[in-house]
Amino acid sequence: MSQILEPRDLIARGTARTRDEAIREAGGLLVASGAVSDDYVASMFEREASVSTYMGNFLAIPHGTNDAKESILRSALSLVRYAEPIDWNGQPVRFAVGIAGLNNEHLEILSKIAIVFSDEDEVAKLIDAGSAEEIYALLEEVNAE
Repeated sequence: MSQILEPRDLIARGTARTRDEAIREAGGLLVASGAVSDDYVASMFEREASVSTYMGNFLAIPHGTNDAKESILRSALSLVRYAEPIDWNGQPVRFAVGIAGLNNEHLEILSKIAIVFSDEDEVAKLIDAGSAEEIYALLEEVNAE
C-alpha cells in the first residue's frame, strides 16, 4: 500500500454544518486528490442512505458502496475535522474520514483508523491539535506498512 493519507487530503477546520455537507467535503478531497472519480461521492450518499457510517467517538467514515469499486483509482483517506460537532443521524461528529480502498484495501485502512479512534486519549489529541500538520503527525500510523 502506498501513502494512504496525504497532507493535502486533511482539513483541520471543515466548513460543513450538516451530515450531507460533510460527506461532500470528505468526498471532494478524495476526488481532488485523484483517488476516486466524481461518481464515487454519489455512492457515499447511497451507502449513508442504507446504513449510517457513524462509528462512535466523534467519528464518521463515509465511503462508497460495493457497486462503486470501478470509481476507485487508488486507495486513499481524507479527513476533515470540525470545530463544532455535526449532527450525524443524532450522533455528534467532529471527524469525517472519507475512505476509498482499491482491491479490498479498505478493510486494512478501516482497522488502522478504528485503532486510533478507539482510544479516547488519541481522539482528544486530534480534537486539540492546533493545525493540520499536527493532526497529520498524530495519524502517521495509517500510512505505516
